[in-house]
Amino acid sequence: MTIDTILEWTGALTGLGSVVLTVKRRVACWPVGLVSVAAYALFFFRLKLYADAGLQVFFFATSLYGWWHWARGGALHTAAPILVLSVRRRVLTAIILAGVVAVVATLLARFTDASLPFWDSLASALSVAAQVLLMRKIFENWALWIAVDVLSIGIYLYKVAYVTAVLYAIFLGLAISGFIVWRRALARGETV
Repeated sequence: MTIDTILEWTGALTGLGSVVLTVKRRVACWPVGLVSVAAYALFFFRLKLYADAGLQVFFFATSLYGWWHWARGGALHTAAPILVLSVRRRVLTAIILAGVVAVVATLLARFTDASLPFWDSLASALSVAAQVLLMRKIFENWALWIAVDVLSIGIYLYKVAYVTAVLYAIFLGLAISGFIVWRRALARGETV
């Protein structure tokens, strides 16, 4: 077994574990996720996919903050509650995302040999936004992760990356589950 295989499987399995724990609102999702993003950062770096490796560094930093926030970000340093975005913040998030995607996709299309620059930019921008919302324990993160997973499945099928497409199909099921579980928790008044 090669180091690349070990890194990929470590990243995938701990990534799945992290998402399962996130659905259950367990703070342990963050340290498990740190293992995943560290493994994927090394994996992508070894494959010379430097943008993907850089995205993992972003996920690592935000996971550290998310871990702290979920555990101690609530009132009197208790567990943070689930929050819901106001309509104004939803609109602002959508406007910022549209602008970022337009700029990044244009730059990639004009200055690189990027494959699917718009769709790749959209999936990446949504991933960043979803991670920011998740680390703040904001309910709408699930809607963004669902969109990321649907886009990623299409991208990876188009690129004939079938194993990764299957992984994102599993992530899609977990994101839908997370949306449902967190919505039910909010309806019952459970915010932690």
